[in-house]
Amino acid sequence: MIPQLRGWTAVQRTPQNNVRLGVTLSFVAGATNAGGFLAVGQYTSHMTGVLSSVADSVVLGQLALAGVGLASLMAFLFGAMTTAWMVNWGLRRQLQSAYGQPLLLEAALLVVFGLFGTGIDFFAGLFVPLTVLVLCFIMGLQNAVTTKISNAEIRTTHITGLLTDLGIELGKLFYINRLTRDSLVKGNRKKIRLHASLIGSFFLGGLSGALGFKHIGFISTVPLAMFLLLLVWRPVLNDARHWMDPTRSDHDD
Repeated sequence: MIPQLRGWTAVQRTPQNNVRLGVTLSFVAGATNAGGFLAVGQYTSHMTGVLSSVADSVVLGQLALAGVGLASLMAFLFGAMTTAWMVNWGLRRQLQSAYGQPLLLEAALLVVFGLFGTGIDFFAGLFVPLTVLVLCFIMGLQNAVTTKISNAEIRTTHITGLLTDLGIELGKLFYINRLTRDSLVKGNRKKIRLHASLIGSFFLGGLSGALGFKHIGFISTVPLAMFLLLLVWRPVLNDARHWMDPTRSDHDD
């Protein structure tokens, strides 16, 4: 199992590794999103809803709420930008951990959220808005990782898009071809399995995150962070060893 995990964030990738990483990160996103909602009362992956709430708040004259919504959007955007910076920086330097570095940052933020989240209860006015921004940043960061790795074929937080794509393929799958056999309408079963897996993984992650937060609180994000570290530790370690000793081989031991 561990040797297989090494390749999930490697620079040299296979379509199978893309799917495995996408399904795994979709679970993490679902857990973080659901746990974050119980913590701060807001879903942090749903930018469509956030943008709609900004429009509603502006019309209703609730400019403070509109400002919070805009800040959430910018945090998500900055998270995606950060992934692009980190990945391109790593690729230009031929680092094995180029794709893993954003996940390492995500793991660190989840640990901070899990260990210090109890402060939210005592200083809600300060920590709730900050926590929302951090969670939005994490969602943008992670979604951009799988998007960049898979050339925009896989996203882990955009369930609306995944459901749309799934619906299109299911519509083609159950289409009755009566008029001609020259151009048959066929559903892409591979895409159907992929989209269904991502959606199902996000839902299972949501159940896990909600149950974890309900029973053990903020610390439930720490196992998610540990799993992300398990995915990225070997490429990061190899790069660190190569930096300390440039004569070492770039390949895993």
